[in-house]
Amino acid sequence: MAIHNKSHHNHALMSLNKMRKDNTLKHKTATDFTTPDKTMLCLNIMDCLDFLKAIPDESVQLICIDPPYNLELAGWDIYDNYIEWAAKWLDEAYRVLSKNGSMVIFGGIQFRDVKSGDLIDIIHHVRHNTKFKLINTIIWRYKNGMSAHRYFANRHEEVIWLTKTNDYYFDLDSVREPYSEKDLEAALKDKRLNPENTIKGKNPTNVWEINRLNGNSKERVGHPTQKPVAIIERFVQALSYPGSVVLDFFAGSGTVGRVCISRGRHCLMCDSNKSSTDYFNRHLELMKELGQNTDYIHIDNAEELFTNLKGEQQDERETAI
Repeated sequence: MAIHNKSHHNHALMSLNKMRKDNTLKHKTATDFTTPDKTMLCLNIMDCLDFLKAIPDESVQLICIDPPYNLELAGWDIYDNYIEWAAKWLDEAYRVLSKNGSMVIFGGIQFRDVKSGDLIDIIHHVRHNTKFKLINTIIWRYKNGMSAHRYFANRHEEVIWLTKTNDYYFDLDSVREPYSEKDLEAALKDKRLNPENTIKGKNPTNVWEINRLNGNSKERVGHPTQKPVAIIERFVQALSYPGSVVLDFFAGSGTVGRVCISRGRHCLMCDSNKSSTDYFNRHLELMKELGQNTDYIHIDNAEELFTNLKGEQQDERETAI
């Protein structure tokens, strides 16, 4: 009769589990990475599909986009068949996204009638025609907004969070919200909660109360649908790590680039509107006024960024040897 050494078996299993954790981003946080001295950043004025074609497979950690909604606000916001167009960039986004990566899409439910362009149509397409996994729908709740008399005034927008696999990177610690002194005391007494995590703060949940930018906001750079720095920061910190690549192929005001500079992520942006360059430069001016670091390495195109990254990784390997 064979005698199994359970202790040996358990030790081997623990070692295997540790190896799996060490080889995946799933259990890592920002503290496990080195922040680059300077962010590499590229902003091209071109069609998003042409821009995406130049990006290597599975090379991007986070895609953060606020696409046109087909509201006919301007020429860039009119599409006869929105989903047919969106399907093309969704397929490209899936190709370039890393296995541990995430994609977030801002949107909303805008239309009373049958008209493609809102998140309902995008979610339906993603569910039935792609391999993306829907992890969360984030409700962005704000107190300021337009009044209404024939319907309930809208005070929120939705953002969907998609991934390629279940091994996605998620750094909750970087975006935890602090407890009040009274709530922390109560939480530490709750036996169901891990005291170590409780001290770090609470999960911000999927309902985020962040005010929209009003006309007098000091963050304003002139773009009509500009998103607050705070909401972009939360996504960048939670879903990407220092030194990774963040992509926004509907750059708009360039807020994603601003956040990447301040948070030590490399950034690829493109937009079909030439004004995006002016908006982004205005962000840099505002950052300087606030005493924030605006140093970054200007990159001409996506190919150059990944060539530079490859060279840096090779240098690190040689240094380690």
